[in-house]
Amino acid sequence: MGLKLFNTLSRSVQEFVPLDAAGKRVGMYCCGPTVYDFAHIGNWRTFAFADLVRRYLEFKGFEVRHVMNITDVEDKIIKRVRETGQSLREFIGQFETAFFDDLKALNCQLPHVTPRATEHIPEIIALIERLVARGLAYKANDGSVYFSIEKYRGCGCTYGRLVKLNFDEMRAGERVASDEYEKESIADFALWKARVPEDGAVFWPSPWGEGRPGWHVECSAMSMKVLGSSFDLHVGGEDLMFPHHEDEIAQSEGATGQPFVKHWLHGAFLLVEGKKMSKSLGNFFTLRDLTAKGFTGREIRYALLQAHYRETFNFTLDGLQGARAALARIDECLAKLREFGVPPSGGSPVASPESKAPNLVSQFTEALDNDLNISAAWAAVFDWVREMNRRIAGNSLTAEEAAAALAAWETVSSVLGIGAAAEAEAPPEVAALLEARQAARRMKDFKRADAIREELKAKGWTIEDTPKGPKLKKT
Repeated sequence: MGLKLFNTLSRSVQEFVPLDAAGKRVGMYCCGPTVYDFAHIGNWRTFAFADLVRRYLEFKGFEVRHVMNITDVEDKIIKRVRETGQSLREFIGQFETAFFDDLKALNCQLPHVTPRATEHIPEIIALIERLVARGLAYKANDGSVYFSIEKYRGCGCTYGRLVKLNFDEMRAGERVASDEYEKESIADFALWKARVPEDGAVFWPSPWGEGRPGWHVECSAMSMKVLGSSFDLHVGGEDLMFPHHEDEIAQSEGATGQPFVKHWLHGAFLLVEGKKMSKSLGNFFTLRDLTAKGFTGREIRYALLQAHYRETFNFTLDGLQGARAALARIDECLAKLREFGVPPSGGSPVASPESKAPNLVSQFTEALDNDLNISAAWAAVFDWVREMNRRIAGNSLTAEEAAAALAAWETVSSVLGIGAAAEAEAPPEVAALLEARQAARRMKDFKRADAIREELKAKGWTIEDTPKGPKLKKT
């Protein structure tokens, strides 16, 4: 079965077929961070989801070109720059650096291209000029340039491709300078914003006077520069469907006359402790807030990738504890499999992960081929863990089968991106206690050996006796 994904554009599940004639190359664009603050856990659900999409496409043999923009000029950024008195680059630099640090902490692959809006002002201006030339944009009395929804619809184009809009019940024909606005207003939106005193030093020259770009046009200019006027896949959160993505389609297709994006993927909202995230409710978390509570990026990634991307997901601290326990189950099983070592003949592990352990990879693939059904994929993983543990406990697993099982896991893990648990290095005093326990056992002083085990447990370490000797494990 081929990969099937829900396309927001058609509102249906479709087989994913790239535009590339050879069916190999995939252009993928993900709306990146607006660097006016640290990214919160709702943002990270979208970025972890985008990373899963890319990893799975690559697993399926596609050659992905992954582009994620950096929004480094827009309304909220201008406001913060004014409040802090910093330069634009000084202000956004701290949050851009933090974003990439957090991306690494979640083991998300770096996009191949990360264009900044401020570095693409010529491309943005050129795109707006094309829209003006085609009669789809106009300069208003305030010096700003707006996209005309009426003129766009008058050309036979549809505004409302991703969301259903009722033009009879909405306030059509208004003009909106803000980057974000409500569905009730089907408004002409700003492509270029004339300079005002509040902008301070953040402005650029243009054919319409000094000013700065609107948010929506930035993404169109950057994505089309890197991926072309038509590309395969656009990923983002459902909160961006309107107006941002709807406006991207209108201005891009209005300028080129060509289909903009073939396939749109939108991740659902994330709730925190059952409620919409809010600083006033105390349930607003950045990645740094959660790591300060002792959770690892690996555990947070697992929690974010538990639910299907189109399901509203309730993120909780208890859920993070559950993620820790689930990962510990996987890690324990993998450790037992590694105890088997290489086959007795001294040969290498079998080449194909399917040869001795067919269920994990095939069931995992079947699940993700079905609109990235991550819940079913995790079910396949834990069915495999149970089976491996049963075989190990029953002493019915050969070294060759263990090697094949580990190869199968590495294949699956490359898609999930959860990596391996960080090895906790025992401090010298703990290592000395382990050696003292071993000495007591050799002397058959089992009472002393048990006492040392309890002492280690009190210090947060357990001893796992394996065929290759005792191992310390951080609890």
